Amino acid sequence: MVSARCKTLVKEELKKLSIEYASVELGETEILQAISPVKRAILNAALCAWGFELLDDKKSILVEKIKNIITVLIHYSEEPLKINFSVYLSEELKYNYTYLANLFAEHHGITIEHYIIAHKIERVKELLVYDELSLTEIAFKLHYSSVSHLSGQFKKVTGLTPTHYKQL
Repeated sequence: MVSARCKTLVKEELKKLSIEYASVELGETEILQAISPVKRAILNAALCAWGFELLDDKKSILVEKIKNIITVLIHYSEEPLKINFSVYLSEELKYNYTYLANLFAEHHGITIEHYIIAHKIERVKELLVYDELSLTEIAFKLHYSSVSHLSGQFKKVTGLTPTHYKQL
């Protein structure tokens, strides 16, 4: 779930099934009661119809938490991290970073760092299409050290310069 609309959809599905919940947050819902296997299957089917899924095993849930932290940092955080991302992630999830990195790579076939870069480039594309910010402002907003760093990373991932992408 990456938006308020996504949270609203999940809340609506829970209400339809009379499932009480404490909170619905990015990628995580706290349910107040045990639910029957039948209700769980119905909820899962309803969520799947919206492109969501229920996760059962702890490793998958942990990987989703990593992805959610990255999404929040890239899409919603105005302030750059004051500590290394690996330290931040370890502190947030209470696991050793090496364990988290290995688990993530096992599930997604790419490193956390490559996932972050891919996510940032998608965000750059989005901001370029909106055409509200200059490349300098985008670089600043996404905490790049310079416009040339952003441009180099963008070209490496997409094969195009940001300017050429914007023209297309």
